[in-house]
This record gives sequence, structure tokens and C-alpha cells, in this order.
Amino acid sequence: MDLAGTTRLKYAPGVQVIRIPCSGRLNPHFIIRAFEKGADAVWISGCHPGDCHYSQGNYHARRKFLVFKELVEFVGVDPRRLKFTWISAAEGKKWSEAVSEYVAEIKALGPLTGYPGDQPTTEAL
Repeated sequence: MDLAGTTRLKYAPGVQVIRIPCSGRLNPHFIIRAFEKGADAVWISGCHPGDCHYSQGNYHARRKFLVFKELVEFVGVDPRRLKFTWISAAEGKKWSEAVSEYVAEIKALGPLTGYPGDQPTTEAL
């Protein structure tokens, strides 16, 4: 993402980037919260396995991602709306192309509707 920005590569508008030090530090709460706040999709991008600055962070991320996919599906979100890719900091062009492709894929799915967080809750009396 940094290289894409510094070399002024274009990618789809409307993408909000949230930076964390390592994909292994991603908390599932961030994903659920993004959907609760109206995101149509969440895309996580991390360093290639073996290229982690934090030793094994991306290996942890890979294991977490499998659980995240199940969690998202469990709460009623189409699993295609959650994507994970391995793109290094030196692959700015690949990053910008991947963002644009994913945005087009999500636009074809349409806006996220019927997410359980959209429903008002009622307390039992």
C-alpha cells in the first residue's frame, strides 16, 4: 500500500485502509466492527509467509484467517466479503490491481444487507 501511494498508483475509490503493524496482530473484532459500521467487504493483506518482520506473524495470520472466515459466515455475512492476500511492501502495482479487482467483485455482489448488526435488538420483558 505504501509503495502504491508513493508511486501514485491508482486504485478504486472508497477504500478505507486501516494499518496495523503485522497481519498476525489482526483482532477479529476489527473485522466484525467494520461490517457493523457498514463496510460491504473486508480485505486483509499481509506480507508473504516467511517475509514477516515480526518473525512468524503472517503464519499466525494465516491460521486466524481460517477462523475469521467461519466467524463471518456464522454471523450471516457471505464469506466472499472477506478476503486475505499475501502482497509484500515492494509490490505496489500488485496491491493497487488487487484492490481494484476486489472492489469490482464486491460491487457485483451489491451492498451488504441483512447483516445481523443492522437489526434493532429488543429485550425480553
